[in-house]
Amino acid sequence: MQVSIETTSGLERRLTIGVPAEQIDSRADQRLKEAAKTIRINGFRKGKAPLKVIKQQYGEGVRQEILGDLINSSLQDAFEKEKLQPAGQPHIEINQFEAGKDLEYVATFEVYPEVSVGAFDGFSVEKLSAEINDDNVETMIMTLREQQATFNVVERDAADGDKVNISYVGTKDGEEFEGGKADDQDLVLGSNSMIPGFEDGIVGLAAGAEKTLSLSFPEDYHAEDLKGAAVEFAVTVNSVSEKVLPEVDKDLLVKFGATHGDLDQFRADIVKNMERELATSIKNKTKTEVMDQLVEANKVELPKALIDSEINVLREQMMQQFGGIQQNKDLDLKTLLPDDMFKEQAERRVTLGLLLGEIIKDNEISADADAVRKAVEDLSVSYEDPEEVINYYYQNPKLLSGIEASVLEDRVVEFILEQATVTEKVVSYEEAVKPKAQ
Repeated sequence: MQVSIETTSGLERRLTIGVPAEQIDSRADQRLKEAAKTIRINGFRKGKAPLKVIKQQYGEGVRQEILGDLINSSLQDAFEKEKLQPAGQPHIEINQFEAGKDLEYVATFEVYPEVSVGAFDGFSVEKLSAEINDDNVETMIMTLREQQATFNVVERDAADGDKVNISYVGTKDGEEFEGGKADDQDLVLGSNSMIPGFEDGIVGLAAGAEKTLSLSFPEDYHAEDLKGAAVEFAVTVNSVSEKVLPEVDKDLLVKFGATHGDLDQFRADIVKNMERELATSIKNKTKTEVMDQLVEANKVELPKALIDSEINVLREQMMQQFGGIQQNKDLDLKTLLPDDMFKEQAERRVTLGLLLGEIIKDNEISADADAVRKAVEDLSVSYEDPEEVINYYYQNPKLLSGIEASVLEDRVVEFILEQATVTEKVVSYEEAVKPKAQ
């Protein structure tokens, strides 16, 4: 086998590979001999036709059948010979594949970059610390009550927090615009689910009231023809309902799975859940800060093939979040969810994958079985039957590998923190669990 390699640009490589005709003929003859045992040809008994006759009828078809195998095997041999690690699927272009002649083809692909990770002693990480107090617990109980709130119709002016049922028609330059009309729509005032000024304009109106709101759409609104547009909404208030919070009693406890009906136990369970949430949030924020500095301190040349692959993964995840979007064949997903939408996140994920892989390899970091088991157990405690969840993970290799990857990442973060300068910052519970702004 003949192999020549060329660096075309950056990480891209071009392999020209030649496979001798003798090797092709030998493999084709072997395939034909196996097939001859079952082939029936007119004038010959089944399996008794001469190889020459079989080759005349089936030789070219068999050559085409073995082409893929020839390319795969010779390409793998070439990668090993040249010590190449391809990133992504090679593009294959066949230059020659004629009977009696060598196979010649060109494989174009990207290789993984050489990754070098710098020292971590220059990292400065701020780790949050917070305590849970009685006010935090009361706030959490209030949140749980809010989740079970009901609304009762009242005969008064609407106030912030009320739910109103409204009908409205939106116009731009005197003409109705698409999506600007609704009948009998429920709206909680203060939810900020409408454009700025809409909900404020309804506060103070009673059932039966009509009002025209003169508003403007935000400059970053998703519909191009409405960005920053001045519009009017003719609104009719059909009803006003006020929020009624449930009492903290056995009925409420049962709705949240606390069938024991013990309020003290319920509060203790809430505190445990808050402690888990607090620990997870602090851990994730510390991890994000470490990863941010890792990416900033180590520049890596990224193979386009890996970025494209990661973009497809992110797009697929978003499609799953939207449910039936992938079922609609009329949608052009690349237009609806273009690559640019995911590119920055994909580049970060590929960069981190390459850097973490190098750190793990260089420092022989591993995720031991005990750590993986503890991670699964920690995840299972919030479920009604933890043991069932644990068994489910250990019976599903794909899910378990995700836990192993997460534990491995945690070990890398711990390894970096041991060498970094870590300072503690005391904050409130609310600040500690508040998601980081994107």
